[in-house]
Amino acid sequence: MFEIAELGRKLSKEEYREVLPQLRTDLLAAQRELQSADFPVVVLLSGVEGAGKGEALNLLHEWMDARYMHAHALGEPTSEHLEHPEFWRFWMALPPHGRIGLFVGNWYTQPIIGRAFDKMGSGEFERSLARIKAFEKTLHDDGALVLKYWFHLSEDKQRKRLKRLRADPDRAWRVTKKDRRFLKHYGKLRRVSAHALRETSTGETPWTVIEGGDTRYRNVTMARHLLEELSKHLRRRKVAPQKVVAPSPVEQRPVTILDQLDLSRKLSRPEYRRELERWQGRLAVLAREAWEKKVGAALVFEGWDAAGKGGAVRRMIRALDARQYRVIPIAAPTDEERAHHYLWRFWRHLPTPGKLSIYDRSWYGRVLVERVEGFATEDEWRRAYYEINEFEEQLSDFGLLVIKFWLHISPDEQLRRFREREHKPWKQHKITEEDYRNRGKIPAYQVAADEMIGRTSTEFAPWTLVEADDKPFARIKVLETVCTRLERALERRKK
Repeated sequence: MFEIAELGRKLSKEEYREVLPQLRTDLLAAQRELQSADFPVVVLLSGVEGAGKGEALNLLHEWMDARYMHAHALGEPTSEHLEHPEFWRFWMALPPHGRIGLFVGNWYTQPIIGRAFDKMGSGEFERSLARIKAFEKTLHDDGALVLKYWFHLSEDKQRKRLKRLRADPDRAWRVTKKDRRFLKHYGKLRRVSAHALRETSTGETPWTVIEGGDTRYRNVTMARHLLEELSKHLRRRKVAPQKVVAPSPVEQRPVTILDQLDLSRKLSRPEYRRELERWQGRLAVLAREAWEKKVGAALVFEGWDAAGKGGAVRRMIRALDARQYRVIPIAAPTDEERAHHYLWRFWRHLPTPGKLSIYDRSWYGRVLVERVEGFATEDEWRRAYYEINEFEEQLSDFGLLVIKFWLHISPDEQLRRFREREHKPWKQHKITEEDYRNRGKIPAYQVAADEMIGRTSTEFAPWTLVEADDKPFARIKVLETVCTRLERALERRKK
């Protein structure tokens, strides 16, 4: 068990007054340096009720510049939170680069309370801890400084503290039913908390346990540790900045899974009209049922330039109620988006139950364009496979369908479509010099796409490869796939 020692440490008033001025000065200096850094600071203030989490939160706002700090107390999920995967609310609360996010209620709160009060089984609790470790690893690997403080108070000290508060008419309101309930179950809460701390105290994101019995000792210990870790992280990011290097061109492209697609597959115009009416009608019925049964979906469209992604999306949404879906075009990230982990902007646009989010390009840009063009380091795009699979698994576990399409066309067909765009006024906005430039990197993109498909086509989020040289065939295959996946999901809901 992760034991928490009863140390009884104290700091005298004289010692406190002596160290405070320099400590506050150094904290402010480090915070000013952080403002121009390329990483955020995530601080978790957890621990025993009455051990000083709230006081520590207020103190940091007093000692540092509150304009560049974001405080969060995430307790019971709200109705809005319940319409999204569990970690959606935590992703939405993450601070941008150069800022400090302080979490009193955080991703540990509900699992620990749920397990201690038998609302969560041991298997579910262990899965929650595993997901927390994966989340914190994702933040750490992206450069974030994650500091986790557990403020400890013995059962006897907690009981005496509550007794003093109840005896003071001006402070008695601070003692809640929850405080009394937690004191009653102190032993079980401690055992569950100790297990959680042991399982999630990793080399990258360790827990720091601070005794909360003496206020002055608690304050100085926390502030000194925060200052030390922030200063070290600032130095590390300066000394060893990550270099982005474009990969070497592919000299001889290997045979990939995309080469196995039969691009000669076609539909005649009469077949296309008949099949289009059939599958659009089917989708309209299924979409209404999905709305009633609260089955949502994230649809991902990737593929070559001019492969027909937009056309496939348009044929699909003609069967849908405009209130039920959003089409999200993904371009270069904004300044706000660049100041967060690359997945943050995709968490923002997740559909709620019963609705559809349709991504024209997606989070796979990290392992495609960012990899090939050298916008991401090799470490960044290589670890993205794990991060993307974890992300999609969370969506699936929540009940969202993840339907992914790669629309594949031959280089000759792509060139024909480029030239067609140049000669049609209503399509000229779609063609740029960059589109032609990218044709020179087709081998590199095909290698990247092959690895992406192989490493992220999972049981819960498989890829559908679409032969798209013939637009009618591609559009019908997309419609049929969406209908099939929705139908299966609705059938599962009935069981």
